[in-house]
Amino acid sequence: MWKEENNTLTRTFEFKNFVDAFTFMTKIAFEAEKMNHHPNWSNVYNQVTISLNTHDAGNTVTDIDYKLADKIDKLFDGWGSKFKR
Repeated sequence: MWKEENNTLTRTFEFKNFVDAFTFMTKIAFEAEKMNHHPNWSNVYNQVTISLNTHDAGNTVTDIDYKLADKIDKLFDGWGSKFKR
């Protein structure tokens, strides 16, 4: 689940391997680009950690962050159990 603290929404997702994690990041990149709202994230092997806030709003959490988080959750939920750890 997403955690909101220090003006940031953060969540870590776990996959079976690096390729699945990186594929997930690629799918997010396309959605984020459509919204012109880009996450801060990191990937270590099978984990992707995403942090969202709106730079134009003084680095605070806004509606657009929640909208992107919802899109990310839907991508993850639709991923299928064979890719999730």
